[in-house]
Amino acid sequence: MKRFLNAIAITTTLVLAQSCSSLPKAEEKAISVTTHQHEEHSISENHHKEHSTSSTVHGEKKVLSQAKLKVPSNITPNQSIPLLIDVQNLEGKEITKFDTFQEKLMHLIIVSDDLQFFSHLHPIYKDNGQFAVEASFPKAGGYTFFSDYKPTGQTEQISVLKTQVPGISIAAPEIDLNRSKTFNDTKVNLALSESTVKAGQEVTLMFKLQDASNNQPLTDLQSYLGEKGHLVILRQSSSLTAADYIHAHALNKTPTGQVHFITSFPQAGKYKLWGQFNRNGKIITADFWINVV
Repeated sequence: MKRFLNAIAITTTLVLAQSCSSLPKAEEKAISVTTHQHEEHSISENHHKEHSTSSTVHGEKKVLSQAKLKVPSNITPNQSIPLLIDVQNLEGKEITKFDTFQEKLMHLIIVSDDLQFFSHLHPIYKDNGQFAVEASFPKAGGYTFFSDYKPTGQTEQISVLKTQVPGISIAAPEIDLNRSKTFNDTKVNLALSESTVKAGQEVTLMFKLQDASNNQPLTDLQSYLGEKGHLVILRQSSSLTAADYIHAHALNKTPTGQVHFITSFPQAGKYKLWGQFNRNGKIITADFWINVV
């Protein structure tokens, strides 16, 4: 029996944007701002009918890639499903060579559009520009994918992809601005270098991790994907785009049990942060909200 997929073609328009790094000044990264259309039709496993158009060039640097997402026709919440991501040049030809960065060929951040769900996955490269991974979605609603990859000879790039899980959406809970939370056996406190965070102003985000049983600083933090920690930040938006996305990297020298990041927020609004840390082989994902004025 042929397996049928619902191909969701995402056409990207690429622009230059800034990513946060462990350096005081952010490095440039090619980030895609998406215009997307959902094409629903039956296609066999061996014949994928996809629609794409060439992306435009913005600024001085020309970026030569686009990504497309394919998901099964029927998505059921809390059921693992296969995902395929095709990376191509602007003429629709697959890009076949990628460089490893942060120990992986691709980092895939999946969030629900209400920012209640977060997943950081690493798709496996299958060949001919195609990456495969399995994911599950906890509830009905919209989901946005930030696909981070580096074609050989190009800058690191981020393509924004979207899909919809059918069903009745559940209202998101109220935003929790608490700066101290406990995740299983780890207490995490978030401190900021500025009492008021202003758009465009550089700020240091300091995560202080303690053992929940005795409030002592953690001494068993290990490297995660080649760094002391990772931080993904998204601005609350009715439709998430690359302009809402920040991926920061940890500073190298910090006190015991602390992981610091330097970044800036491009515009005012509410932002959600997901800090990820490796405690003796177990990944801790600590989420917080902050206001930016």
